Amino acid sequence: MSREIRVGIIGTGGWARYGHIPVLQALDDFKVIALAGRNKKKVQSYANDFGIKHAFGSADELIAFADVDLVVILAPSPEHGRLTKAAITAGKDVYTEWPLSTTTAESKELLALAKEKGVSHVVGLQRRFSPSSRYWRDLVQSGYVGNIRGVRMSVGVDAFGEVMPAFAKWAVDAENFTHVLSIYGGHFNDMLFHGVGFPTKLTAITANQFPVTTIAETGEKLQYTPPNEVMVIGTLQGGGLFSIQLEGGQVHRTGLQIDITGTEGALRVTNPRGFQNTEDNEIAGMTNGAETFVPLPVPPEYASLRVTPLDASAQDVAYLYAAYAGDKKNGTANATSFEDAVRQHDLIDRIEHASSAFFE
Repeated sequence: MSREIRVGIIGTGGWARYGHIPVLQALDDFKVIALAGRNKKKVQSYANDFGIKHAFGSADELIAFADVDLVVILAPSPEHGRLTKAAITAGKDVYTEWPLSTTTAESKELLALAKEKGVSHVVGLQRRFSPSSRYWRDLVQSGYVGNIRGVRMSVGVDAFGEVMPAFAKWAVDAENFTHVLSIYGGHFNDMLFHGVGFPTKLTAITANQFPVTTIAETGEKLQYTPPNEVMVIGTLQGGGLFSIQLEGGQVHRTGLQIDITGTEGALRVTNPRGFQNTEDNEIAGMTNGAETFVPLPVPPEYASLRVTPLDASAQDVAYLYAAYAGDKKNGTANATSFEDAVRQHDLIDRIEHASSAFFE
């Protein structure tokens, strides 16, 4: 790769403005040359604000634009599958925000098509790329805790509760695959199991504790059927046990908490925010007979990119883009890909099936 990767972004929501555009403009390997969205006026405003040359009023125009090397899809999740297929068919590399599509079957079809067309494919499962996630994974791999005995993760957020903002109204429909298990489960389970090994056996229970949600701006009340409380327990590849709790609609957010215990020590990973973090996760550990956790600051070499002015959640995306650029240069496969997306789809299916069987 002898020049910048020319990027076209589809979608002008907050995550484009807050995350992807500033990240890409901070990385030397990339140049954002085009934006697209349904509201041409908004697209042009974004383009003006960020100094982006081309603004399109439709995704199809951007995908067809010959100068774009990488299409980044940040549209709402119901549009991911269609837009991803169009980008692949056009022979473009594609980065699709998680979820890859709204069904496991469609995501498997997209993976097969990407392989057939020979394009590079990235899915936005960026949590595993944060400096803290890479550090605690290396600690586990190097034997800090010894053989893993138990892993516990709790994720608590305020989203998907009794009140939703109007812009998220489309997420009420379960067919759109945007809820606590699909979104937060997809992101955090990918990070967790990348570090401790994938589940072998599991059982689960899911519940909808807020069956009616109110649209904040209008007071409109809508039936809500997806789960907003999820519990999973099971075994890991190495023989350890794990438990996961995902809780949406929290008034008092508990954020992220992970405990990893083993034969030689223990690790604790915490973040009061959980999602859209301003700061990276904190790590603490106990080993060599210690009785209390001590902080384990992330070594500077894990924060190798010059993107520190950005919030931690945006920095995670930067490290994923850097992994993709490295893969293009070196022929490696470090970026999260459609294979990782399908793996998460399959895991969510297993959890839903186990929960359904739990009630039989």
